[in-house]
Amino acid sequence: MNETLKLYGDIKEHADLKCLNTYRIAGKARLLLSPYSINDLINTIKILRENNVKYFILGNGSNIILNDREYDGAIIRLNNLNGIEIHKDMQMAYAEAGAMLPKLSLESINESLTGLEFAAGIPGTVGGSIYGNAGAYNSCILDYVSSVTVLDEKLELKVLEHEDIQYSYRTSMFKEEKKYIIVAAKFYLKSGDKENSLETIEDRRVRRLSSQPLEYPSAGSVFRNPDGDYAGRIIEACNLKGYKIGGAEVSEKHANFIINKNNATGKDIYNLINYVHDTIKEKTNVDLVIEQEFIDWE
Repeated sequence: MNETLKLYGDIKEHADLKCLNTYRIAGKARLLLSPYSINDLINTIKILRENNVKYFILGNGSNIILNDREYDGAIIRLNNLNGIEIHKDMQMAYAEAGAMLPKLSLESINESLTGLEFAAGIPGTVGGSIYGNAGAYNSCILDYVSSVTVLDEKLELKVLEHEDIQYSYRTSMFKEEKKYIIVAAKFYLKSGDKENSLETIEDRRVRRLSSQPLEYPSAGSVFRNPDGDYAGRIIEACNLKGYKIGGAEVSEKHANFIINKNNATGKDIYNLINYVHDTIKEKTNVDLVIEQEFIDWE
């Protein structure tokens, strides 16, 4: 198939996706593509569109739920577009979409730039984190973005300045409209103290280990926190901690985490998320918003 379509970059057919999503769901994709450059990405998408092959862009798979059936299209990873540049004198960082967010955070800190300490424990790519406006500790990534370079619907490069980007808690225009493909971003930072930043990161790492079920595959927080409350508190108050469907379980450690406890399928996780949502709605009339994204469940 790849010879027929003349695709660009690293190409795999009927690819196993288990190691490409943090739930470790054993999904597959008809095509898994990793372009080597932005031009490869543009040419690949043009060919996919011309041949009516559906596709989606995959980051680190840390906020998605895959279907168990094979994805009948192309999954495009931007892992080869992973460059990072730190400009200490300008208090600015540049990163391509496939770069890992913790790496960007640490490289910034090593140059005594502060702002992205909150991101050191977020296991996502720069592109995926901007797409979902990832955050922690009352900070979110788009607060620190000065501009985003995207491909628009015509596959032309365009730079969106901070004031052009609409976003709110755990979402953005990129997630809501899906008009653009994020390829890179610039971040504005401030001069800081490297040792203080590293101490902050270590303190938060220890706290995460004690409060989150990091020993099991998951995709982090399942639901957004409602105004003035915490999703985990509400779920726990409804006695759903430990509730299981198949191999999926509401974590005993943190109720807003669903974990792959025992070879869970995508269907197990899908059903458990919806069960928790519906139970909370019925018992409390709180309509929790699902933070994670279901891929190809229609």
